[in-house]
Amino acid sequence: MFSNGDRFEIKFWGVRGSIPCPGTETVRYGGNTSCVEMRVGKERLIFDGGTGLRILGESLLSEMPVTGHLFFTHSHWDHIQGFPFFAPAFIPGNKFHIYGLPAPNGATIKQRLHDQMLHPNFPVPLQIMQAHLEFYDIEAREIININDVTVETGKLNHPGEALGYRVTYKNLTAVYITDTEHFPDSLDNNVLHLARDAEVLIIDTTYTDQEYYDPKLSKVGWGHSTWQEAVKIAKSAKVKKLVLFHHDPSHNDDFLDDIKQQVQQVFPHAILAKESLVIDLKQEFCKPLWLT
Repeated sequence: MFSNGDRFEIKFWGVRGSIPCPGTETVRYGGNTSCVEMRVGKERLIFDGGTGLRILGESLLSEMPVTGHLFFTHSHWDHIQGFPFFAPAFIPGNKFHIYGLPAPNGATIKQRLHDQMLHPNFPVPLQIMQAHLEFYDIEAREIININDVTVETGKLNHPGEALGYRVTYKNLTAVYITDTEHFPDSLDNNVLHLARDAEVLIIDTTYTDQEYYDPKLSKVGWGHSTWQEAVKIAKSAKVKKLVLFHHDPSHNDDFLDDIKQQVQQVFPHAILAKESLVIDLKQEFCKPLWLT
């Protein structure tokens, strides 16, 4: 059971895919790319380092020193571009454990984060970061134990490969699955395994079915899924709360509002991720002792 000092909270710092899209039409949902923070027990877990990581980093400056675990799904630009601007990584006394899947060409997560900060792409190298950084190469189906927190990994269907993550603490589970493309004739068993009986499923829903199957500009093979397919996964895996994530940069606030109305007609416990949204699993899914 949870004690008074325990927590399992999810906060969204970046919810877009592909490219940041700030502007007047993306105010309600936000324009930063992928970054999700989980405060689990006494641990801080961060998933992906898109431009939302910069905002998270600024919020942490009042909490020094900071220790955290940063998990990357893969190293496409929209998932790593915030890392060079993550202020706590430049401050001595902070410590970050950084996890990622080796690239198909063998490049480690450390090498890829290092390479994006080399000239002519960036003015200062990774070595200028003064926090203690430890890097770990991990594989699909690996299980990582961080004290009382368990993190499971699974392979996703994305060009260049990607990992999904399942976080469990005291019988509560949150799952982070992006970027992945559904299969045409069956549900992805890797995704189903990660999502099984989860309290919260955060999942890639970049497109609508109409966009994905558009005969003039098909998105088949682009490595992303639709909200309609996410509903199928959530129902089959018996997920309690579905969170649509990795919004396409062309989807403005009104478009996303319309998707929210449509998805809630077929899965009432579905919401859309937006910046600053907080989900408290302990509050939503733990019954008071007098009800057990």
